[in-house]
Amino acid sequence: MVASIGAGGVLYLTPMVFHNDAFTASQVGLGLALGAGAGTLGRFASGALLDRGLRCSLPVLVAALLAMGADALLFGAHQFGDYLLGQLLFGAAVGLYWPAMELAVSLSCEPLPSGRGYALARTADALGIALGALIGAGLAGMGHLRGIYLVDISGLVLVVVLLLRRPLAARAPLAPEGRQSDWHRWLPPLLPMLLLTVVATAIPALMQSALPLDLVRGGLQRPALPAGTGALLIGGQLGLLLLIQWPVGQFLAKRPLKLGLTISLLSFSLGCVLLALSALSSGGAGFVALALVPVALGEAAFLPIATEAVVELTPVDHQGLAMALFSQCFAVSSFAAPLLAGWFLDYYHHGLWLWLVTALACLLGLPLVAQIGRLQEQRRLAGLAQASSQG
Repeated sequence: MVASIGAGGVLYLTPMVFHNDAFTASQVGLGLALGAGAGTLGRFASGALLDRGLRCSLPVLVAALLAMGADALLFGAHQFGDYLLGQLLFGAAVGLYWPAMELAVSLSCEPLPSGRGYALARTADALGIALGALIGAGLAGMGHLRGIYLVDISGLVLVVVLLLRRPLAARAPLAPEGRQSDWHRWLPPLLPMLLLTVVATAIPALMQSALPLDLVRGGLQRPALPAGTGALLIGGQLGLLLLIQWPVGQFLAKRPLKLGLTISLLSFSLGCVLLALSALSSGGAGFVALALVPVALGEAAFLPIATEAVVELTPVDHQGLAMALFSQCFAVSSFAAPLLAGWFLDYYHHGLWLWLVTALACLLGLPLVAQIGRLQEQRRLAGLAQASSQG
């Protein structure tokens, strides 16, 4: 939660910071995309080392140090080159951080199922991000929006202190026979979940990159909103996510993966349709506020369920690399979504077509949900058969 407080402001309000410096939507999107790409090697290195017994704390500590450097650079950046370098450092930090933190949740829950653990972790993330975004909204209202980077540095210092006092769990070393290249056995069943994650995680990426720019630039009929109002709307969505994350996560943790994933995709699609309609109304701010309700429900449903699905679909000896691949899906969507969004916003000068295309992409992910449900049922039946044979 502590790490998420600073990240909430940085992730969601950085586009507004550099919009105020007259950066184009394409320039802002390029920086976010390059930052996402910078995390690729870090994710795979982190996952491979975790599977060989590296304590989860080490990647998180290195990530905190990189993120502090990025914050310091972005705080004083007014040139495009400084902005790009700051985003690259921040992206590398994110790449190191997520596989280790996701695996640490599963390890901390053992021998109990990890579904509720991920619901609790996502609730803590939601609390931190909502607080961070609301702090950012307050700073924007006072004309000190760049203060979000100082808030993030303060939180990261506390993260380092906490990790040094109480390190995270470590994965038992991978057995020698497990080091053989058997990716062709465990990766194919995971692919539908990875593809679906790329689609679904494009929504939070667009909330961080495209939505702030769409709000301050205006739509076809919707007038441009002040940065403070846009930040408040986004903060409100994150606050709603905080309120519903635990009950939604708890409810879905006891039910098949297919239900939670279906709810998330339908919610995302509805939210994007409402965002598209906001461009057509002079009172479009109301449509934006309404749209952020199903978006929050979609995030609350997807994030804990998707992580639990990766755990269920992957052999225990390869969960480090599986978490790296899962985290990489966030990087892919964070790379592609801002670039496409920047192009849509610069070319059409409004977000109507961007949000309609995104809504359609979410609906096209429903066949993948059905395939994941079949895979889960097959693994459950195989586990029952194995238990019967051993009994």
